[in-house]
Amino acid sequence: MNRIHVITLSSLILTSCASQSGWTPTVDTYGDPRAQYITQDENECRAIAQRASGYTPEQVAKGAVVGGLLGAAAGAAIGAALGNPGKGAAVGAAAGGFGGGTKEGVQAEARYKQVFRNCMRNRGHNVLD
Repeated sequence: MNRIHVITLSSLILTSCASQSGWTPTVDTYGDPRAQYITQDENECRAIAQRASGYTPEQVAKGAVVGGLLGAAAGAAIGAALGNPGKGAAVGAAAGGFGGGTKEGVQAEARYKQVFRNCMRNRGHNVLD
C-alpha cells in the first residue's frame, strides 16, 4: 500500500505544478483605446479565471483518488486472472491515479484559459490566442 501512496502523491505534485503556470493571452494593442489598462485587466482577469476554472489542488487530488480506486479495481481483476491480484491492483491504482489527476488538471487549465480570454475580450481588448 505504501507504493500506491507514493506514486499517487507524486502524480498529484506533477499534475498540479504543470497547471496554470502563468499563461497570459496575447493581446494586439493596435487601435486599442484601453491599451493603458492591459496590465490591470490581465491581473483582474487572471484572478477571475482562477476562481471560475475550479482549479484547486483538492480537485486534482479528487481526480487522482477516483482514478486510483477505479484503476485498482480493474488492476486487481486483471491481476487475479493472471494469478497476482495484489500486484495488478498496485499497478492499476498508480496508472488510474495519475490519469485521474492529469485529467482534472487538463480540464481546469482549459477552463482557465477560456475564461481569461473571454474576460479580456469583454473588457474591449483584441485577444489573439
